[in-house]
Amino acid sequence: MPVLEQIVGGLLMLLVLADVFLTVLYARMGTGLISLHLARGTWSMFRMLGRAAGPRRGKVLSFCGPTILVLLVMTWGLGLTLGAAMVLHPHLGTSIKASSGPTSRDFITAMFAGGGSISIVGSGSYSPQNGWLKMFYLFNSLVGMSVISLTLTYLMPIYTALKQRNSLGLNLHIGTSQKGDAAELIAGLGPQGKFDIGYTTLVNLSDSLAQTKEAHHFYPVLFYFRFEEPFYSVSRVTNVALDAVALIQCALDPEEYQWLLGAGAVAEIHDASLLLLGTLQETFLPGGKAGAEFPNEPTRELWRQRFLHAVERLRSANISMISDVDTAADRYMAQRARWSTQVQNLAQSMLYSEEEIDPALVQAAGAVNEHSRALRENETQIRAQLQKNRHAS
Repeated sequence: MPVLEQIVGGLLMLLVLADVFLTVLYARMGTGLISLHLARGTWSMFRMLGRAAGPRRGKVLSFCGPTILVLLVMTWGLGLTLGAAMVLHPHLGTSIKASSGPTSRDFITAMFAGGGSISIVGSGSYSPQNGWLKMFYLFNSLVGMSVISLTLTYLMPIYTALKQRNSLGLNLHIGTSQKGDAAELIAGLGPQGKFDIGYTTLVNLSDSLAQTKEAHHFYPVLFYFRFEEPFYSVSRVTNVALDAVALIQCALDPEEYQWLLGAGAVAEIHDASLLLLGTLQETFLPGGKAGAEFPNEPTRELWRQRFLHAVERLRSANISMISDVDTAADRYMAQRARWSTQVQNLAQSMLYSEEEIDPALVQAAGAVNEHSRALRENETQIRAQLQKNRHAS
């Protein structure tokens, strides 16, 4: 059925070209016809390998992003070659002949002829004998040059955007004294309560977050570049950024720092982080968009302790705090409820632990557990003393 074979081959070439167009030129999340499913399938395979690798999962998962790029380029090339081979196969030995000797009519030969027609360094071993096949060869050569050029143009900026994203993560990591604690970041931005110079850092942070969000829109494959170091992750970056905004707006003295609480950079950090989280979750995570969720009582108590620890750290840096800490803690918990679930979902999808993404909250959990243990021990001692007093009386 030569006609059907040629139709299928032509459709396959159009499918590949459409995917190249949507991935490289249109450049928006969730629009690829082949690349999107290829990336998701490869990531699923690496997730299984990562779980099996245990403590070395970070090393295994770090190869996922580059592997997707290699597979994508190979898929595009193989798809175009296969489609061209299906178009040329029925004409082997008649309208397409070998430059010397007899012309084989098997499909492997058709693959070789199709690849040669697309490659800009084709051997020219097989040549068309009629007009429309000559035009098809010319079309394939133009397609080959275009796809190669577009692929190179696509690959290089990916690593530029990846470098910018990693720089953002590293800057925040260093800014938190390598602790992943937003309170450390704020204390460093406002030593002795002076935020005039530190405000420039907030402006740069808001700009970097906006660039990172748009970089994931242009290059969705960035999502699958997962490194061993958790401070490079989008989960850690957005968690620190959003926690810093919540602490600034809820913990700082509103009379002394009114200008900072209403500053545009602070609002931009909050909005850019939420946009980044929401976009990634809607595109890549099962379940789609997630909004604010009301936490249970243990989680609320954990967030409260986190807030109180942050307040103490900021006070030790001579930063004026709000007088009504209890009300401020409630406001902090309300803000945190807007984004905590999205950060956790993203972290879990990338196989990061809570300790890696939010070490400050894990530290607060340790303090809560220690306090609970002390209360239980104290209660046990009181009961033992009461029982002893009963026996004595």
